Amino acid sequence: MNNDIIWRQRKRLWCRLPWTFTIYSFSKDRFFVEKGMLSKKYEELRFYRVLDISMQKSFLQRIFGLGSIFLMSNDKDTPNLEIKNIPDVERVRDKLSDTIEKARNEKRVRVGEFLEGDDAVIF
Repeated sequence: MNNDIIWRQRKRLWCRLPWTFTIYSFSKDRFFVEKGMLSKKYEELRFYRVLDISMQKSFLQRIFGLGSIFLMSNDKDTPNLEIKNIPDVERVRDKLSDTIEKARNEKRVRVGEFLEGDDAVIF
């Protein structure tokens, strides 16, 4: 994939065991998802396309020290990406958020909203 990987982690089971075939990673400008054991599927999301980042920790995730991060983007193939069951989720979210902001600044991309009634238009 890419040699300048900042973070790499295998998706965990609900009990924190890394026995899955999904690997998440990100570089300074892209997020990667690699799925599968025999046949592989690769997804890639460029950070300048990310509109919002959020985090969630269910009760079971909190017990086992895990969490999930959600990325909303304007990418047609991956409009919503869930980075599920990762340890130390707050630290990863902060690093990811900083990296996304740097990628936006580097590409000179600005994300804004027009609020009109119940509809919000994101540009």
